Amino acid sequence: MSKAQIISTIDHDASVRVALESLIKPLGFVALAFECAEDFLRSPRVDDSSCLITDVQMQGMSGLDLQDRLIAQGSRIPIIFITAFPEQNIRSRAQASGALGFLEKPFAGGL
Repeated sequence: MSKAQIISTIDHDASVRVALESLIKPLGFVALAFECAEDFLRSPRVDDSSCLITDVQMQGMSGLDLQDRLIAQGSRIPIIFITAFPEQNIRSRAQASGALGFLEKPFAGGL
């Protein structure tokens, strides 16, 4: 039996974390949710995460700064960014650093 892959999510909004978890778990993944980038980085499961879904704008470290930190540490974790403020320069920077995707909140049709 194979071990379930972990998808980690980071968003300051608890309702977004709960909604993402409710989408991830039924697909057979383990869902880990964090309120901020610093909590994720302190987690012992950082290296176990198969994918990261993170808000761009958060208190403390931003999603883009988190991406830079992970790259500097040699991490190749795929990252999907979510944001309520879809600015082209932010999207371009995220994609230039290898972002897997970029989604705008609120999500079409709800989450």
